[in-house]
Amino acid sequence: MDGAALPGSTPAPAAHAGTEVRSTCPYCGVGCGVLLTADGQGGLAVRGDPDHPANRGRLCSKGSALAETVGLSGRLRAPVVNGAEAGWDEALQLVADRFRDTIAEHGPDAAAFYVSGQLLTEDYYVANKLMKGFIGSANIDTNSRLCMASSVAGHKRAFGTDTVPGTYEDLEQADLVVLVGSNLAWCHPVLYQRLLAARAERGTKIVVIDPRRTASCDQAEMHLAIAPGGDVPVFNRLLARLYEGGALDKEFLARTNGFDDALRAALTSDPDLAGVPVAQLDAFCDLWMQHDKVVTIYSQGVNQSTSGSDKVNAILNCHLATGRIGTPGCGPFSVTGQPNAMGGREVGGLANMLACHLDLENPDHRSAVREFWGAPSVPDAPGKKAVEMFRAVGDGRIKALWIIHTNPAVTMPDADAVRAAIQGCDFVVVSDITGATDTARLADVLLPASAWAEKDGTVTNSDRTISRQRSVLPAPGTARPDWDILAEVGRRMGWGTAFDYETPAEIFREYAALSGITGQFGRDFDISALSDLDDAGYDALSPARWPLTPTRQGGRFFGDGQFFHPDGKARFIPVTHRPPAARTDRRYPFRLNTGRIRDQWHTMTRTALSPRLSAHLAEPYLDIHPADAAELGVSPADLVQVHSPAGQAILRARITDAQRRGEVFAPMHWTGETAPSARIDALVPGETDPVSGQPESKAAVVRVTRLAAAWYGFAVSSAPMALDTPYWALARTGAGYRAELAGLDPVEDWEDTARRLLNAPDSARAMIVTDPGRGSARVALFDGDRLIGALFVAREPVAVMRDYLATLPGSEEPGVLSGRPAGDRPDPGPILCSCFGVGVNTIVTAIETQGLATVGAIGEALQAGTNCGSCRPEIAAILARVHQQEAAE
Repeated sequence: MDGAALPGSTPAPAAHAGTEVRSTCPYCGVGCGVLLTADGQGGLAVRGDPDHPANRGRLCSKGSALAETVGLSGRLRAPVVNGAEAGWDEALQLVADRFRDTIAEHGPDAAAFYVSGQLLTEDYYVANKLMKGFIGSANIDTNSRLCMASSVAGHKRAFGTDTVPGTYEDLEQADLVVLVGSNLAWCHPVLYQRLLAARAERGTKIVVIDPRRTASCDQAEMHLAIAPGGDVPVFNRLLARLYEGGALDKEFLARTNGFDDALRAALTSDPDLAGVPVAQLDAFCDLWMQHDKVVTIYSQGVNQSTSGSDKVNAILNCHLATGRIGTPGCGPFSVTGQPNAMGGREVGGLANMLACHLDLENPDHRSAVREFWGAPSVPDAPGKKAVEMFRAVGDGRIKALWIIHTNPAVTMPDADAVRAAIQGCDFVVVSDITGATDTARLADVLLPASAWAEKDGTVTNSDRTISRQRSVLPAPGTARPDWDILAEVGRRMGWGTAFDYETPAEIFREYAALSGITGQFGRDFDISALSDLDDAGYDALSPARWPLTPTRQGGRFFGDGQFFHPDGKARFIPVTHRPPAARTDRRYPFRLNTGRIRDQWHTMTRTALSPRLSAHLAEPYLDIHPADAAELGVSPADLVQVHSPAGQAILRARITDAQRRGEVFAPMHWTGETAPSARIDALVPGETDPVSGQPESKAAVVRVTRLAAAWYGFAVSSAPMALDTPYWALARTGAGYRAELAGLDPVEDWEDTARRLLNAPDSARAMIVTDPGRGSARVALFDGDRLIGALFVAREPVAVMRDYLATLPGSEEPGVLSGRPAGDRPDPGPILCSCFGVGVNTIVTAIETQGLATVGAIGEALQAGTNCGSCRPEIAAILARVHQQEAAE
């Protein structure tokens, strides 16, 4: 095998079948522990680790379905060079040569790495060392720039370092938890369940501050449905009321600077700009002042803004002013969206940071890192942050680009321009587990990387806990760990000694030793106590929260009033309201919010493999207020066109009063692989926070119009479909695939269309029912008596029982064209509880026939809502609706 003898290239052996191995979930920043058992046939059993401090055995719907996502279909198994399979030696030499030649001709800043929170810390460390220490540029940035860069900036301005003060235990010890721009119930379900358990045990109160009414509002005392960008007026009002109410901690304030300026800004802030009644704001302020133990959890609704850093500092100002920080049950808490976003921050994976929380602009820090690495030079200025990086790719300043485990052609703002920039770049390398992504299709060189459950290393979660990921499955073909690929390129570029790694344990020891220098500079990140771990100790490493030094292990920061600015004091930042960069007008009257949904992850390269995760929300959608929908002539299930100055999309309308008027919401997961007309970041402009460089992903301006579709369709198939209609959205099912479709032109021959869309052979037997007067047609195709697939079309959105039909491909079901089960067969309805596959109709029937009156009773009867709990708000809504109907009868 070409390259098999290269140093470090032999993958770690997979665990023996039947042996349970401790590892970490690869999804959000909660960092849940999992117990993995390989079956020896490529399969895996997954359960929550009851001993992991992050989750104590709990898993969300995505974590529970991990075993369904490890199949090898679509995996890259060998390098691909210019569209043809190649050996590792050829591919890696080409990468090394092209980067070396580009740097020699155009300078180091003509090269760039765009990496990911999906990398393990050891991968991240090698990438950062290669770019900043040896290539000599700071042009390495990460998709975490899109998630938490504003939090980093806010922390550094206030604390002197990017330090998360608290721990997950604070959620359980707080008297009041404020969720700001965080749908914790859907995006971090395990933390939400810990919060609800504390609420049940000790009466913890919850406030949600979010323009939308989300699942997290279900158990909240108060929901402030603020205007987009209204966070600063809210927390300025709080700071002013804390001052007026005598609720400041004067002793703690003595350990800070800048309070008077911050207070002056707060006192002159207009509370009406928050977008909610001032009386409601003041009720929130009163609640805050009535509780000594307050945790403020914030996430993308705060960070993804052109004023994101100011929003973060507005929150931090309130905690600093009252001393509610660094003690049990107190503090601001940024929850991250990726499994190793924190690890990337720690190793310097952002363009404006050095490793181990050292500062790129500090000559003493640069000199210490350069000497430790034995590097020729370390850049003295920040590199290009994500949005600027792809603009530089587009205009030719960056000529060699390496993208690792991320899909910027979909996820970056102004995604169409980013896709064009990558396509036009002189040389593009993509390392990933699959070539079937919008970005991978643009690569000159594709490098097959090992995936979760195939690789070894560490990750750091949102409360600074370092956990091990461990290999339990063999990597397919010649796929290799990312650190190994990067190190080999470093060696081939001429830096053999610096990148002569053979194991991730070796990299971790070096990284831990480097962190000891951080400690010498008096900074926060220090794990030097782990620098002498031998291989066995690394293999056995248990979850541990940093700092980890000979004198300190874990704990909270700042309760002692000691900070990391040169004078040891915290800094208040005066902040004023700045509206979103894009302004609504008659042409673009709506404000577009974007975000995640419960059961999908990023661009679905993993979660879309699980039928049960795809069953809850199977296609992209646009949430719109009923009054806005009525004015636009949009009915439930219509398709709508959404236009912004940057791009356009087609989405399914969901009409809901959870939206504020004049605002719409769309999820960000769908891609060219799953719904090409729904790449939502194509609508988002590349406006960024001037401090953090984080783009404003939740405040684009758009117009919405009903799509004038000639026909709507729904299809099921046992095999992948050949979809080419103006709108389509594809999802995996247990029996194959399902798809929503729509066309703009009439179709004359539906049998021919069905054969083409369903990829059916000419020999397939057709069963057809048409009604030209109503514009409807139903076509089923059979191989003998076995159903290949079926297509249902109508002039309006098709009314059939989708979840039932999705089970039929491959079966003998002559009654498929009825679109519904026979009278003696129950229809479970759309899946609501993904953990246990419980449908809406099943829940309704149980309520009606068993007299179930509470969400808990439904859980006891059906298991629905008893695992991750993220579907409990939806179950409660069904329960209320059924009881209202019964009361009205």
